[in-house]
Amino acid sequence: MEFIETPVFTRLITALLSDEEYAGLQSLLIENPEKGDLIRGGGGIRKLRYGRQGVGKSGGIRVIYYWISEAHQIYMLAAYPKSKQANLTSGEIAVLRELVKEL
Repeated sequence: MEFIETPVFTRLITALLSDEEYAGLQSLLIENPEKGDLIRGGGGIRKLRYGRQGVGKSGGIRVIYYWISEAHQIYMLAAYPKSKQANLTSGEIAVLRELVKEL
């Protein structure tokens, strides 16, 4: 499986997860790329709830990604802490939907 990160994702994930935690996230997605919930109206983008080590349930993060099964690629689009934002706005979903149309 190939992981492709947007520059925004790379910036955000390095602030949210250690290298070890990020490797665990990638392993989880390799085992089950459909793990995240499909986002309604998102054109196939998914939201995965991922718990960070030692910070409890409220300290988890949300990871937004897009899986292209036939190409064995996962595009890592965005990440944010649960405590800052529960869901993407309709505007954010629209932007990501347009982005994945180009892939």
